[in-house]
Amino acid sequence: MPQIQLTVQQRKVHRADAHHLDPVVMIGNDGLTPSVRKEIDAALNAHGLLKIRVLGDDRPAREAMYQSLAEDLGAAPIQHIGKLLVLWRPKPPKAKAPGDPDEDRMAGPREFKVLKYSKRGGQRPEVKTLRVLGNQRLTPGGQVRRAKAPKQKSIKKGRQT
Repeated sequence: MPQIQLTVQQRKVHRADAHHLDPVVMIGNDGLTPSVRKEIDAALNAHGLLKIRVLGDDRPAREAMYQSLAEDLGAAPIQHIGKLLVLWRPKPPKAKAPGDPDEDRMAGPREFKVLKYSKRGGQRPEVKTLRVLGNQRLTPGGQVRRAKAPKQKSIKKGRQT
């Protein structure tokens, strides 16, 4: 996989985003083992932007690791400062499973801003934020009421015809 080429501005944005991150993966004295590569690949899939700490003192070896990770994993090298390496790869889109319980969900609560005018004309109207749940509605007067449900018919009355 070839590494991703970014412009200077794009690298600058990713460097700023990575500033507050903690290192997710640590490369020990054994170097880049297959399990470490697999872990870095999984972390890139999960996070997209990744900070890696290398525990070796050899700078050329760290530089070689940095370049080989970017090439092998198809990531963009963002920053190599000291013993920290920063890589970025766009997150893959999540695949939706058929029959996912989230697709049948109803809309969540909505928030409305309502103006309450004072009976005295010279005062400012009061702004209230109201939360309206799925089974509620907002009246023209600014009150929250339960939505009207269809009236239930009696089983006994239905049989008397």
